[in-house]
Amino acid sequence: MAKTTQLVSQHLENISSDALEKYQDIVRTYVRGREGIYALYKRDKLYYVGLARNLRNRLKQHLKDRHSRKWDRFSVYLTVGGDSHIKELESLALRIVKPSGNKVKGKLVRSEDLRKRFRKDIRQKNQRDLDDLFGRERPKVVQRIVREAAAGRKPTLAAFIKGPMKLKGRHKGKTLHAHVNATGHVRFNGKAYTSPSLAAAAAVKRTTENGWTFWYFERGPGDWVPLQKLRK
Repeated sequence: MAKTTQLVSQHLENISSDALEKYQDIVRTYVRGREGIYALYKRDKLYYVGLARNLRNRLKQHLKDRHSRKWDRFSVYLTVGGDSHIKELESLALRIVKPSGNKVKGKLVRSEDLRKRFRKDIRQKNQRDLDDLFGRERPKVVQRIVREAAAGRKPTLAAFIKGPMKLKGRHKGKTLHAHVNATGHVRFNGKAYTSPSLAAAAAVKRTTENGWTFWYFERGPGDWVPLQKLRK
C-alpha cells in the first residue's frame, strides 16, 4: 500500500475571536511561525478564507484591518512545513465556497479545465447516437475495430478508451513509454500489441506481466494513475 503524505498536522476550529486577545499567549504557542489555511466566520457563516506563512500575525492583523468586526470566530489548519500544495489548497477552497470577504477567485494554474473536453465528448456521443439511429457510415477507426473483432483480434483496451493516449511504466529504475492508438493497440518499441499485458511483458522481457498495474496513464495534467483505473 502506498504511503499517504500528510498535509494537515494540527487544527483548531470554531474559536471565538476574543480568544486572540484573552489567550493570545496560548494561541501564540500553537501558531507561531506556522503556515496553513485559516477561515473567518460571522455567526457561523463563512466570511473569509486565507493562506498565511505566519498565522499568528495574520489573525491579529484581521482584528484591525478592513475585515475587523466582520467576523467573530475562526478556524486554523496547520500544514506540514514547506508543503507544495498549500497555495493550491487555498485556491480550491476559494473556488468551492466563494467567501464574501475574498476579492479574488482561486487560480488552479496547472489544472486542466475539462469543460472543453466535456463539450467535445458530448458532441461525439450525440453524433454516434445519430449514426446508430439513421444508419450513417461509421468512421474508419470504428470500422477497423469491428473488422479486428470479427477476426478475433480485438485489442483489450478498445472497450475502455475514447482515443489515443500515452502510457508509462517503471522497470529497473528506468521509465518506459508506450502509446495507445485509436484502435486500442499498445505500441511499444516499434511493435503493436493487442493487450497492455503483452506490451508490459515485452517491456520487462518476461513471458508474462500484468499490464493493468505496470502501465500508468495521465488522467489529468500530472495525474498519472494505474491503467486498471479504466476498468472501474
